[in-house]
Amino acid sequence: MDISSLNSLSGLNNLYKENNSLSKTNRNETFDKLFQSALSMVKDTNHLTNAAEQAEISYALGLTDSTHDLQAAQEKANISLQYTVAVRNKVLEAYKEIMNLQF
Repeated sequence: MDISSLNSLSGLNNLYKENNSLSKTNRNETFDKLFQSALSMVKDTNHLTNAAEQAEISYALGLTDSTHDLQAAQEKANISLQYTVAVRNKVLEAYKEIMNLQF
């Protein structure tokens, strides 16, 4: 039995170690990007909600008389909030499914 060809397999161990460290780095970067995206989405939703409230106050005080702008601001805030809640629900659903996995 010729085992000389097995010497080339020793390089696979080094490749595995490098790939494992890259995998951890990629996971951290991926999670960081996902987390930053979620924070950005929440900030955008908060900004649109504040803009809608400001439009309501301006309309109530008589500073503007455009109901179209008021309704547009309210709809933007409403849609953004619905989207944020839908994403949150899907993330929680995925988390629960992962926690129910048995190894």
